[in-house]
Amino acid sequence: MSWNVVYTAEARRDLRDIYEYISFDLLVPETAVGQTQRIMKAIRTLGEMPMRFRLYEEEPWHSAGLRFFSVDNYIVFYLPDEIENTVGIVRIMYGDRDIRRQLSGINSGKNWGGDYGDGNRK
Repeated sequence: MSWNVVYTAEARRDLRDIYEYISFDLLVPETAVGQTQRIMKAIRTLGEMPMRFRLYEEEPWHSAGLRFFSVDNYIVFYLPDEIENTVGIVRIMYGDRDIRRQLSGINSGKNWGGDYGDGNRK
């Protein structure tokens, strides 16, 4: 069974911020393109078997079913919804950030990250 993969507005912003930081602050636009492409390619694989990655261990995220995986130095957080057959990409962040603090800014419950927006199904 194939799942729909959608990005929250926050996850889209994360991806854009990653690109802009590498491209404009570190001044390596080729690396920025490659990094964002690797992240998006890995996310697309969630269309098949999204439950294969671990649950995030801390509460309240564990109980809500938040899962994660790494791509290079970045961590992708996502929420599979078996009823809707959808994987919501919640956040994409650098692994050395204060993950708990970043996740605490997300609304609790199944609606983390809010609106997926139009046209963001992958």
